[in-house]
Amino acid sequence: MDPVLAADLAALPDVLDTTRRYAADVLAGLGDRPVSPAVTADPRALPVVGGGFAGALAEFGERWADGFAASAGPRYLGFVTGGATPAAVAGDWLAGAFDQNPSSRSGAEAATELERETVRWLAELFGVDGHTGAFVSGATMSNFVGLALAREWLGEQRGVSVAEQGVAALGEVTVLSGSPHSSVYKALSMLGLGRGCVRLVPTLAEREAVDVGALEGVLGSVSGPVVVVANAGTVNTVDFDDLRALVRLRERYPFWLHVDAAFGGFAALSGEHAHLVDGLAEADSVCVDLHKWLNVPYDSAVQFTRRRDLQVRVFQNAAAYLGLPTDDPDFVHLTPQNSRRLRALAAWFALAAYGREGHREVVERCVAQARRLGALLDGTAGVRLLAPVRLNVVCFAVDGAEVGEVMERVNGSGEAFLTPTVYAGQPAMRAAFSNWRTTDEDTDRVYAAIVKALPN
Repeated sequence: MDPVLAADLAALPDVLDTTRRYAADVLAGLGDRPVSPAVTADPRALPVVGGGFAGALAEFGERWADGFAASAGPRYLGFVTGGATPAAVAGDWLAGAFDQNPSSRSGAEAATELERETVRWLAELFGVDGHTGAFVSGATMSNFVGLALAREWLGEQRGVSVAEQGVAALGEVTVLSGSPHSSVYKALSMLGLGRGCVRLVPTLAEREAVDVGALEGVLGSVSGPVVVVANAGTVNTVDFDDLRALVRLRERYPFWLHVDAAFGGFAALSGEHAHLVDGLAEADSVCVDLHKWLNVPYDSAVQFTRRRDLQVRVFQNAAAYLGLPTDDPDFVHLTPQNSRRLRALAAWFALAAYGREGHREVVERCVAQARRLGALLDGTAGVRLLAPVRLNVVCFAVDGAEVGEVMERVNGSGEAFLTPTVYAGQPAMRAAFSNWRTTDEDTDRVYAAIVKALPN
């Protein structure tokens, strides 16, 4: 064995303990750490002889650690990014320590069954108990899996199997949506259907929610089955399509209903907002991203479907050492990846540790913080809210200055991190609350940073 590696093996308890102390210091300082620090790259050559764990940790601390964003902290409001609760961090560390591949029961049955239990728990949490599912890397792959099943369903309606005959056998495809997320276009590109198959349907006035009447008109003009991508929480304004109305519409027109509920699905946890996802249980496929509002470490998402048979048809990977899929197929027959990290362990720890009530409190507190910031900004000269604060995102514009300049000053302050968008043709900023740590004090600091960045 390489002598440096052998030395680290002999000192493994100390390696892990040192890492624990280092990580604890990082997490304890998240509240004071610059939210988005500047980084100066200093590329170096691959070492011929390594410095062991101690040398690597020292070099990391010297060259990289100070430049890492406090994206797990309470004032990182860009994109829709959660942090990582204590139990989720522990679960993630143990996933690395046990190093399981839950794709097959062979040699990893406990890991496989833990993932199955976690998926069932999540299905109950989101009210889609009749669905099966699996863990994937994020919302993009969750949407990819759902739309792959939709593609196979389209083939089924036309008497072909795309999984066997290829996408050319399918013919022309139409995907209808009011405000599809960019990952939907990316998934369609990867699936060979193409970004151009998306046909945008008008949305309600001053909304991002699809106009169901307009959608019905389009469905009546399209021959053959189509795919409808619905939103349970748009990125800019967290708007929700009327899922129950779409389910009723599906009774009259043949379409596959895929719901992108990447973070809006968490509305199911709140008594005040659960009505927004009424009808989710009737969707054919559902995307939920867990490293957003479940606050587990990257990367983690889940996909749900009512048609596991189609999922096996698309993703089966039969080989002598894997075997054929059974009535209760292994995950190797259900997901794009053969080799998969046990992502479910961090989510299992989070759910086992904090349960429904703990995660409900996080969701409702984040909503309260978004409302708090929205109310503060609504009363500030030179700032305009572009939409009501429906859930956990505040979308706003500023007068008399370029949005990019204001946002650069906010992010450069180290107090907060926001991301840009364009809503209804208006350049804007968004503040997305999904971190379990965020408090009134944090929101007030974010507001103060925004006010300070406004033009005089």
